[in-house]
Amino acid sequence: MKQTTGPAILSLFLGGLLFGAEDFRFGQPPQAQRPAASYVPDLAAMTKPASSELRELVERFTSDRAGLLAVYTVPNSELQLRRLKEFCQAWGAKLETMPYEQLGVEGRIDWQLMRAELKHQVGLLERQQKRNVEMTPLLPFLEQLAGLQEQRRSFARPDPKAAAAVLADARVQLEAARKALESGLGEKPGENAIKPSKIVALRAINQLNAAGKQLEDWFKHYDGYDPEFGWWAREPYKKLTAATEDYAKFLREKVVGAKAGEDEPIVGDPIGADGLAIDLEREMIPYTPEQLIEIANKEFAWCEAEWKKVAHDLGLGDDWKAALEKMKQDYVAPGDQPALIARQAYEAVDFITKRDLITVPPHLIDDWTMTMMSPERQKTNPFFLGGDRIIVSFPTEGMDHQDKLNSLRANNTHLCHATVFHELIPGHHMQGWYADRFNPHRQLFYTPFLVEGWALWWEFHLWDLGFQQTPLDRAGALFWRTHRCARIIFSLNFHLGKWTPQQCIDFLVDKVGHDRHTATGEVRRSFNGDYSPLYQVGYMMGAIQLRALYAEAVKGGRMTEKQFHDSVLQGGTIPIEMMRAHVLGQKLPRDFRPAWKFVGEKP
Repeated sequence: MKQTTGPAILSLFLGGLLFGAEDFRFGQPPQAQRPAASYVPDLAAMTKPASSELRELVERFTSDRAGLLAVYTVPNSELQLRRLKEFCQAWGAKLETMPYEQLGVEGRIDWQLMRAELKHQVGLLERQQKRNVEMTPLLPFLEQLAGLQEQRRSFARPDPKAAAAVLADARVQLEAARKALESGLGEKPGENAIKPSKIVALRAINQLNAAGKQLEDWFKHYDGYDPEFGWWAREPYKKLTAATEDYAKFLREKVVGAKAGEDEPIVGDPIGADGLAIDLEREMIPYTPEQLIEIANKEFAWCEAEWKKVAHDLGLGDDWKAALEKMKQDYVAPGDQPALIARQAYEAVDFITKRDLITVPPHLIDDWTMTMMSPERQKTNPFFLGGDRIIVSFPTEGMDHQDKLNSLRANNTHLCHATVFHELIPGHHMQGWYADRFNPHRQLFYTPFLVEGWALWWEFHLWDLGFQQTPLDRAGALFWRTHRCARIIFSLNFHLGKWTPQQCIDFLVDKVGHDRHTATGEVRRSFNGDYSPLYQVGYMMGAIQLRALYAEAVKGGRMTEKQFHDSVLQGGTIPIEMMRAHVLGQKLPRDFRPAWKFVGEKP
């Protein structure tokens, strides 16, 4: 706890409030002092026609699909998957009949995006159908229960006696499946024994929990409103609910390996080479997973060389881990973190506005907020998060002593300096602000390669522009950059079935310099959370794509830096090869296929 002390931060905060905004907000007036008229855009400029002829088409698909999901509410049931697949295929067929040659640049971009999205959604539905088959031995009763909820759409009075029989039969099948699992876990498995993997068991738990919510919704719809329904179904429902809760507990503890009072084991759900190929096609990335790992290793080598320079500047020779440790020890006192984050946020705004790198509306500067992250959430997110608000990760007084120290080290001054702007301006907050106002229909095509790649591109760019001036600030930036290289390597190796979660943790500790608790949280967040398989790849690979596009557009003399950044923000949340067409005004041919080798033919 050195250099930036509690009183120093407090004086900065009070300086902003009592003695003028210059010290604290880097020239930005407090929100209450900014004229309201500065929040109003140029209305004349907003009278221009929409940039894409197909905006309403995309919005119609989004709304109609949401309508179907409101009808077919049972997650991953056979009926839901079949109807959604038929819907996407019908849309794809109609899309092919459109007069493509009449479309302009933006309309063609949306047409290509729709075609790719429909194909990808069909692929995901087929993937889930295969997973349902794998789960059937553990959940043989699931479709029967789904049928109860799905029959509600007929609006006919149910047959209470028949419904009670379905509930009772489901409990019988559940108990039989459990016995088969118990046999499979024993030393001498029986003839009908089941031996599922932890991955399939975890999928089954999640599906069972979702089915339980749907069953509860179905039961409450009728119970109390139909006297005969309660007479027949209430007791079978109670017994089945108790049995499913106990079965989920059994699967979690005996198959997945979770223990009461401990964090859930990191199991994850690898999708394999075929699954990665489908997802990479949707992201319009013309490289194999192995080639992406090779690209990441080259970026990793750059980081290692820069780490040695930082260590040398700190008088530590080539010992990058010593430099990292020195950086981790420089954190503020309890209570001072919010003021530190605010100061660093406005420092970044000042840096980019003085250089006129991008259009930063006053409304955007003033409308972000801050909240503190709970101790429980810090187990999976040891570092802060951001968007329309920044969620600050810092120890609370109720944490154990070691947990407090771990959180302080993980959220030290220099790691924050490298990424506060990643979360706010010009990063995610700015990006989300623009996405709500320019081409909002394209949020259907959301991709981490653009969303996370944009924020990381600014880490790249501000490094090159000298934003990180001190050796410790450069150490903070290098930690994150190395970390993003590592994300590509460990997540792809995991999904290819080459690495276990523990190997991923060890890699982050040994090669990136994570403390073991932050490495564990990172891997748990990547594999046990709700992130898509390519999410962690999207950070650096998206930044590399934007770096290549910047070189083509700005260094190639086609536009200014400000024009480039504004164009990317206004293009929507789309795969970056489509963003390239938007920025460069490319009129894509109907038979377009992703082929942009943004790191060359031989990565």
